[in-house]
Amino acid sequence: MDTLAFEHAPVGLAILENRIIRRCNLHFGEMFGEDPAACVDVSLGEFYASEEDFQSIGERGLAAMRESGRYHDERVMRRRNGELFWCRVRGQSLTPDSPFQRGIWSFADLSDERPIVELTQREREVAILTCRGLTSKEIGLELDISYRTVEEYRARLLRKFGARKLAELVAKLSGMPL
Repeated sequence: MDTLAFEHAPVGLAILENRIIRRCNLHFGEMFGEDPAACVDVSLGEFYASEEDFQSIGERGLAAMRESGRYHDERVMRRRNGELFWCRVRGQSLTPDSPFQRGIWSFADLSDERPIVELTQREREVAILTCRGLTSKEIGLELDISYRTVEEYRARLLRKFGARKLAELVAKLSGMPL
């Protein structure tokens, strides 16, 4: 019965060991455009938008998991055909002393609520941190850039998303109805 629930869950599920897929379900395969069996022993990094995303999100995730054993975010990921899409990701470590050693992760495709807008790596980072409610100064500290540079990135995001103010940008980034 446990196998049936795992395989047919309405969200993508993956068991990871040190960020390597050891098992994933049918919905994970459908979402990423890959046969689940072909995902076994593959780095999750192959499904990130970029290597930089894999590294930076991994660092943030590891820090959060060391505190609570859990991590969640919304990020841009990549299907096997190269198509980018927004994905809600949640993880639970099964080995609290070494959070990435073994864990269960869920993946939900947000494509219907949030279309992809072409963003640079830094714009994606600023967008994610903006959605978390960080101020420009806090984002600057997190990314080791000046708050004025963050404001420039936010201005670009406003233009790219056709938003007039920050609240509208956050609503568009988070897929909330306007």
